[in-house]
Amino acid sequence: MAYTEYHPHPALAPYIDAYWKMTGDNMPLAAQTILPDGCVDIIMNLGDDELPDADGFFMKNERSYLVGTMSHAIETTVTPGSLLIGVRFRPAGFAAFYRYDSLHEFTDRAAEFDPALAPDLRTAEMAPKSYLDQFFLRRLQDGNRLLTSVITEIESKNGLIDVTTLAQNSCMTMRQLQRTFKQHIGLSPKEFLNIMRFRYAVQLIKKGEKQSLLDIALEAGYYDHAHLSNEIRRYAGIAPSLI
Repeated sequence: MAYTEYHPHPALAPYIDAYWKMTGDNMPLAAQTILPDGCVDIIMNLGDDELPDADGFFMKNERSYLVGTMSHAIETTVTPGSLLIGVRFRPAGFAAFYRYDSLHEFTDRAAEFDPALAPDLRTAEMAPKSYLDQFFLRRLQDGNRLLTSVITEIESKNGLIDVTTLAQNSCMTMRQLQRTFKQHIGLSPKEFLNIMRFRYAVQLIKKGEKQSLLDIALEAGYYDHAHLSNEIRRYAGIAPSLI
């Protein structure tokens, strides 16, 4: 399996995290675990039909899909004939290019994306970065700048901020904040904060600079190592030692 990421044009960076390309390279079947990250993806399948995942969803050849925000890890299988090109939007970034009533209906699921709205598959295959930059620069709109600033605040604090403070800092009521998050991200503010905190803890574990799981738990805002272990099992489906 080969995986490559491309940075978007600077004007797109506030809304698009990365473009990516994954190929099977005629290697044996390989399982891949994808952790929740608060992002929405458009995935273009230029290779073989993908094998069904645990929920029975699979992507057909020559189709594009909108993959909603995940609230838990998913496991996919990369086949020798896999060729996927994806656009990973930053949290709330999808709204800068597309108008949907609510992304909450796509949470933990994927749906075929309208070909009239999707990038051209073959052009994307030939020149992923340059073509996708041009495509999304043409579609770029204002997006939800208020929510973008809220996301920036959450990320700067690694999820260690409460929902009440977020609402106050953004001059929104709790109800408005809940509605805006579900519309533009697909998760409630609390769910999103939990995922950002989980990702920070995973980052600390992978760095290996902390002496114990308790140290990591306390730095990431958990009560103790048991609390962290439970959250890792909840979002990754595995024990901390397997991260």
